[in-house]
Amino acid sequence: MNIIINLNKDYGITSHDAVTSVKKLFKVRKAGHAGTLDPIATGVLLICLNEATKISPFLSNMDKEYIMTTKLGETTDTYDTEGRVIRKVQSSHLNVQIKEIKEIIQRFIGEIEQVPPMYSAIKVSGEPLYKLARKGIEIERRPRKVIINSIEIISFKSPFLKLKVSCSKGTYMRSLCNDIGNAIGVGAHMVELIRTKIGHFHIENSAKISELPHKIHAMYSIDSALNYLPEIILEGDNLRKAKNGNPITYVSDSPIHQFTHSPFIRLKNPEGRLFGIGKVLRNSIKIERLLKL
Repeated sequence: MNIIINLNKDYGITSHDAVTSVKKLFKVRKAGHAGTLDPIATGVLLICLNEATKISPFLSNMDKEYIMTTKLGETTDTYDTEGRVIRKVQSSHLNVQIKEIKEIIQRFIGEIEQVPPMYSAIKVSGEPLYKLARKGIEIERRPRKVIINSIEIISFKSPFLKLKVSCSKGTYMRSLCNDIGNAIGVGAHMVELIRTKIGHFHIENSAKISELPHKIHAMYSIDSALNYLPEIILEGDNLRKAKNGNPITYVSDSPIHQFTHSPFIRLKNPEGRLFGIGKVLRNSIKIERLLKL
């Protein structure tokens, strides 16, 4: 069973716990996820089974969409409800207007730099930051460039602000929440997070663990999961070379040049069966993944 499951992760469990539950349910040898969700977050978590684990990087690289609820006026050390309140603004001083919020969030759209939170799984000298944070140790973190495609205000009823955010891989929503709160001048922390989309995987087409394995439309073949990548049919020597993991050369007028919008392509045999993923280079295709399907 080489499939991808569009799971709607429940509140309170880790992504690893979700993978373990699905792995046991489907009785498979290998399983993994594409893009971690914190325990307090819910929504789309892609679970890859068996050969599908080979394509998880191509899934986690896709843009993501979230609905985030923030509480203005309170800052926590974890940037969410799990942490300790370290700053609080009196409600009488919390006279923020939605017009001001709209102007401020515009600053965060486009390519921005984010400092990862101390309570994160990023490792420094082999130790996750959150373990250092639990010891009361805070170290300097290098800012990372991420892309915020859009931020939409869904609702604002002080002190709660609900936002829909479309962003690139690697965006820390807790950091975004904290940074917006600081920019407004009152601080903020995240109280709820729902991931509603990863690429073309939508929460409307997802399934809870309790709905598996019966919710068929939440399960995808490797080929359909990667349908955003262009495909090429290989035959003869090129097919043989590719299946052996060897690069394929091509001439400048080859139709491969139509794939300039994506560096990666699906490789198929003459029967249309997917057997690998290639990377388009200047005059060759490098074999990135071979799939036993």
